[in-house]
Amino acid sequence: MGNGPAPYSYIGKRAKDLLTKDYNYDHKFVLSLPSSTGMGLVATGSKINEFFVGDISTEYKTGNTTVNVKVNTSSNISTKVTINDVLPCMNAVCSFDIPDHKSGKLDVHYLHHRAAICSSIGLNPSPLLELSAVIGDKGLALGGEVGLDTASSSFTKYNAGISFTTQDFSAALTLLDKGQTLKASYVQSVSSSSGTELAAEMIHSFNSYENKFIFGSSHTVDPLTMVKARFSNDGKVAMLCQREWRPKSLITLSAEHDTKAVNATPKMGIALALKP
Repeated sequence: MGNGPAPYSYIGKRAKDLLTKDYNYDHKFVLSLPSSTGMGLVATGSKINEFFVGDISTEYKTGNTTVNVKVNTSSNISTKVTINDVLPCMNAVCSFDIPDHKSGKLDVHYLHHRAAICSSIGLNPSPLLELSAVIGDKGLALGGEVGLDTASSSFTKYNAGISFTTQDFSAALTLLDKGQTLKASYVQSVSSSSGTELAAEMIHSFNSYENKFIFGSSHTVDPLTMVKARFSNDGKVAMLCQREWRPKSLITLSAEHDTKAVNATPKMGIALALKP
């Protein structure tokens, strides 16, 4: 993306990642096997309650083209083909699932130093059309997104947002749910030397007049260990500890407790990611 604005989906992403990324309350295992020949393999497995779900995906790179194929435990096959630099500053992505013959989709991304435009169209007789656009630069960005269901000739979404980002600070304001929800998010680096960050997210519903908020923080204990914590107004408290026990291999422990549910059992989760 260079010095230009990021796509619309990145507005508020920095705070969202701090507050939600890597929190997991199941048993999860990820094995990544990169290859110098351009072929990579990733196996993922999760135990959710008494059920086990998983998938195996491969990635092959050649020139400007990347092909991803994923097979899951439900025998579904997902394929994605990415072509970079189709035209200057433009990438194209074609994806489809088997056996869902209506899942085909074509995405086109145009990333300029003053604008980021992303479009998506379903490859079926009554496609879903989506378009998002952001103008500005790496620091200040203003944008919006819209979705149209051609089958019913109705809008599936229309949202707008603005963000301001520096190296140690980021704030975003977005209007969601077709103008019915306002979300504000904020993340601040307290100390670059200690790796401590604080984040907050507040959501107001114009329909119900309800307000929701969540506060969180992350702290780098040492170059190999990171801890996070968060608290929301519904009484849920969560903590996370992530350790890089060998290069690029992580073990993550997560826990969440609902302080308003007296008899509730705290949720516990563990995730192991291996990369030789």
